[in-house]
Amino acid sequence: MEKLVEVKNLKKWFLIGKSPLGKKELVKAVDGVSFYIEKKEILGLVGESGCGKTTCGKAILRIINPTAGEIFFNGQDISHLSRKEMLKFRKRMMIIYQDPFGSLDPRMSIGTTIAEPMEVHKIGSKKEQEERVIQIMEKVGLFPDQINRFPHEFSGGQRQRIGIARALATNPEFIVADECVSALDVSIQAQIINLLQNLQKEFGLTLLFVAHDLSVIKHICDRIAVMYLGKIVETAPKNDLFNHPKHPYTQALLSAIPIPDPKMRGKREILMGDVPSPINPPSGCRFHTRCPLVKQICKEEEPSLKSSNNIHYVACHLVN
Repeated sequence: MEKLVEVKNLKKWFLIGKSPLGKKELVKAVDGVSFYIEKKEILGLVGESGCGKTTCGKAILRIINPTAGEIFFNGQDISHLSRKEMLKFRKRMMIIYQDPFGSLDPRMSIGTTIAEPMEVHKIGSKKEQEERVIQIMEKVGLFPDQINRFPHEFSGGQRQRIGIARALATNPEFIVADECVSALDVSIQAQIINLLQNLQKEFGLTLLFVAHDLSVIKHICDRIAVMYLGKIVETAPKNDLFNHPKHPYTQALLSAIPIPDPKMRGKREILMGDVPSPINPPSGCRFHTRCPLVKQICKEEEPSLKSSNNIHYVACHLVN
């Protein structure tokens, strides 16, 4: 398969101030991440809150500029393009935000909201834009007679459908879905997930699906990348990762998935301690402060992502 998005050693650090000795204090939100997404593939990016998932997605889209690293879109390096040079890529790369309430302008009707990306990129006439808006609204499960209504008149699930419609307006190739179901009720989550799957197949979309809910990730994604404290610790096809997790962190995440059958309770891997601060991450493997299998080498040397079959990659000294 052909790669649409490829990220190499991506870093995004935030300056938050200086120590009493004058040393810069940096939050290393994303710290050397590398992965790729094939065309028409859904890659799930999963991890605990604060691990850098959303920052990674926004850096790929250049919503925020990366500190270092390379971002390739359809073979072209976009990591150092100017704002003007990035404009031609913007309509091909869109985002669905996490918050269906805060991501919509309350002063704009949903018709205006969905049409705005087309106006920015000068796509079609006013009449063509309106026809496109109505077409997309019907695709995402909204009614044409709702076009002049405002966000406060819709439920959370409907607002997220508006957000999806806005992301589809320019007919993009790549979409970052940033925890787009985490704020919704479970029944509504299922509807939105099924909608995204249908749209992905119909339009041939490539998705980076950011989430912390592994059951949702398992349902929608083709491959999964597991992130911990700014680093990718494991990547694998969905079934391979769920059936044969190799990294201790991935094993602990999977053991925490609730099983709705008391007779099928598995062994729970309890992680001790808290996630270290991204301002001062541990040396060596960043997971070693919580890992039940930690060895001396884990404290001293940072593991790299490696694989024996070119499918399942893991960053762990204890995995062959």
